[in-house]
Amino acid sequence: MTLFQRLSFTVQSWLNALLNRAADPAAELDYSYEQLRDELQGINRGIADLTTQKKRLEMHRERLQSAVEKHDEQVREAVRQDRDDLARRALEKKHAASEQIADLGDQIERLQATQDRLVERQIALRGRIEGFRTHKESLKARHEAAQASARVAEAFSGVGGRMTDVNRAVERAAERTEQMEARAAALEELEESGALDDVLAEGDDIDRELNRRSSEQRIDRELSELKTRLGREPDQSSALESEEATG
Repeated sequence: MTLFQRLSFTVQSWLNALLNRAADPAAELDYSYEQLRDELQGINRGIADLTTQKKRLEMHRERLQSAVEKHDEQVREAVRQDRDDLARRALEKKHAASEQIADLGDQIERLQATQDRLVERQIALRGRIEGFRTHKESLKARHEAAQASARVAEAFSGVGGRMTDVNRAVERAAERTEQMEARAAALEELEESGALDDVLAEGDDIDRELNRRSSEQRIDRELSELKTRLGREPDQSSALESEEATG
């Protein structure tokens, strides 16, 4: 991957992060929390660096203090040996080391003051971060609850629209069922009255009338023959009808 490609990828990632935070309040809260954490980490690193520098100066001051004590002993030894030249040189070194010790003391005090300010800021920022974290989680919970409520409301809205269609379908089914029940009841009524047989019978009205007359005449002949066998005179009307039927 070239430098330009890496730069494009970095810019794209940054833009995506901005868009995601704009679209998601929870992501924006998390990003703000991470920014505060980064600031706290920066303060911690600054305090650590200051403490390191202060310790180095304190260690150097201790070495200079040992040198002062050594030079002071050299001065006394040179005086005991009547070596003023050596005593003078030892005193010069002692004074130079003492001046360095004083300068280091000022630097250490300034570093200590800076460190104290950073520690105060660190404590305040840590409390702020902890408070923000609690508030952030509360806001995220409220946001998620609001999203859930919105989804439920949208679901109910969709169900309401679908229920309207369902109610219409139920009404249409009920109407069709009532029509079928009414038709079945009508057919049962026609069947009980015998009209359904007439409607379903084959042929037209003349055929049905001729069939009925033929059936009646057949019944009259059979009745007349039965009476003759039993020794009873058949009715004249039955006889005439039988003759007409046979004629």
